[in-house]
Amino acid sequence: MRIATYNVNGVNGRLPVLLRWLDETKPDVACLQELKAPNEKFPLQAIKDAGYNVIWHGQKSWNGVAILARGMEIQEIGRVLPGDPEDLHSRYIEALVDGIHIGCLYLPNGNPAPGPKFDYKLQWFERLTIHAKALIKSGTPTILTGDYNVMPTEQDVYKPERWVNDALFRPETRAAFQKLMAQGWTDAIRKLYPDKTIYTFWDYFRNAYERDAGLRIDHFLLSPSIEKRLKAAGVDRNVRGWEKSSDHGPVWIELADE
Repeated sequence: MRIATYNVNGVNGRLPVLLRWLDETKPDVACLQELKAPNEKFPLQAIKDAGYNVIWHGQKSWNGVAILARGMEIQEIGRVLPGDPEDLHSRYIEALVDGIHIGCLYLPNGNPAPGPKFDYKLQWFERLTIHAKALIKSGTPTILTGDYNVMPTEQDVYKPERWVNDALFRPETRAAFQKLMAQGWTDAIRKLYPDKTIYTFWDYFRNAYERDAGLRIDHFLLSPSIEKRLKAAGVDRNVRGWEKSSDHGPVWIELADE
C-alpha cells in the first residue's frame, strides 16, 4: 500500500501537475495540503475521473486539506483539530481508510517570529500533540502526515546557520516536534534513511531546486502499531522540476500487508 503526502500549493492552478503525478505514481492514498480553494471550488469531478474518492476541507485563498483514496472507501472522522472552537483555519482532516487512521495536516508557518503568528503555530502544535496522544493510546494503526513546517534537525535544512531565527527552525519549534515524537511516533524517512540528506521543499527563488538547496518539512509519523509495516519511503523529487509545479515534492511511504 502506497500512501503519499503532497502540498500542492493551489489545487486548481496546479491541477494538471497533480493529475499527472496521480496517473504516473498511482498512490493508494494521497493527502493534500494548501488547496487554496473554498469547498465549492474543489475540482471534485477531475479527482473522481482520476479514480479517487475524496474528502476535503477548503478555505478561500488559503490553507485547505484533502484525503484521496484510489478505489477505497473513506470514512471521515473529523475535519477540525480539537482544542480551539474559534480556530477557523482549514488545516486538518482525519479519516479511516482500509483500517488505517490517517490525519492529514498543514501546520502553521509561524513567521515572522517572534510574534502572534509564531504564538499561533506553537498553540496549534500543542493541540496537535494532545490529539496525537489520544490517537496513539487508542492502539489503532495511525499515520499523521502532511506539511509540518518544521525542520527537525540541522540535517533537514540546507545551510542551517541561515535559518536560526526562522519559525520553521527556531528551538521552540523543534522542541515541540520532539515532544510530539516522544509519544512513540516514528519518522518514516529517518527510520529508513537515518543519515541521508533528503529534502521535500525547494523555494522558487535563487534556483533552489537546481542547487538542491532545500528543506525537509513534509513528514510521515507512524504509530507503533503500523511502523513495523513500513518497507519503503521516498520523495518524488522530479515532480518539483515539472512546469508550474508546487514548491514541494510529493513524499510517500509503502506499507507491507498485515
